[in-house]
Amino acid sequence: MSFTEKKSFYKLMFIILTIMLMLGIVISSMTGVADISIDKAVRILLSKLPLVDDLISLDDIKRNQITIIWQIRLPRIILAAFVGMGLSVSGAAFQGMFKNPMADPYVLGISSGAALGAAIAMIFGLGIGVIGIGGVTLFAFIGAILTVSLVYLIAKTGTKIPASTLLLAGISINYLFSAAISLLMLFNHAQIEKIVFWLMGSVSAASWNQVYILVPIVVLGTIGIGIFARDLNIMLLGEDSANSLGVEVERVKKILLFISSMIVASAVSVSGIIGFVGLIVPHTIRLLIGPDNRVLIPFSAIGGAIFMILADTMARVAIPPTELPVGSITSLFGAPYFIYLLVKTKKKVA
Repeated sequence: MSFTEKKSFYKLMFIILTIMLMLGIVISSMTGVADISIDKAVRILLSKLPLVDDLISLDDIKRNQITIIWQIRLPRIILAAFVGMGLSVSGAAFQGMFKNPMADPYVLGISSGAALGAAIAMIFGLGIGVIGIGGVTLFAFIGAILTVSLVYLIAKTGTKIPASTLLLAGISINYLFSAAISLLMLFNHAQIEKIVFWLMGSVSAASWNQVYILVPIVVLGTIGIGIFARDLNIMLLGEDSANSLGVEVERVKKILLFISSMIVASAVSVSGIIGFVGLIVPHTIRLLIGPDNRVLIPFSAIGGAIFMILADTMARVAIPPTELPVGSITSLFGAPYFIYLLVKTKKKVA
């Protein structure tokens, strides 16, 4: 395939995925216990857009239906989309940085640090937050950031951060904090259900305040990682080769580590631990369009958003009126699909 053909293919694929994302938002907004038609859902969504808001009539739509979509479902949909986007982009960055398609956003122990912070907040009743963000979310974010800082300090060797040491430090801290969470749960039976539900991941408590904070972090972080996409491509050749080609490998690794960690910490703090999104989405996109990070990163962003919206919609409607943790849905579909990919790859190698 020539360069021009590839460019046309990427444009077509991106347009198709964007249309799928828009359809996913509309379908998710009309799906739930309260029955709202697609016509009403579309009009409610369009009524908030500039330029077209005056052209949309909501006279025949009940006020409670407008409230359900605008105040309950839409913040949740947007939050789910940007959590998926953030985890997928960070997963792609870590996979490129560690040169390992099995790497995911939680590889440095961020999830266990966030979980420990959230568990402490639940057990000690630290529910009061700031600027509209709950105490559990705040403590989860702080726990995630402190964990990354600790892993960085352990792995740092002079001015360098060896990838293998970074991974080992992350795995060690992950086990350490997981053990601490287990002990906290053992001695605080009353909070076990809350902690377990948080660990399984959910965006059921989504609010516009969380959206306003998460969206800029994910968008700016995605742009930041995208800026270093070319460097990531060169780093796949090996650190020595990348240095000889003018890439400041250690500087790039530190910047990507900081940006990715901020994205993951922010996403996990509002949603809990949602598995497989940051692993399966960039891996699947890589199989479809190739390893070029200049294309992989934006495609992973939109793919992660679509995947999370679909998973969260299923979590809401699978067993009404009970709601499933979205993390269980992503793992339920992600794990078998990933096993399928591994078997398929193994056959090709054989």
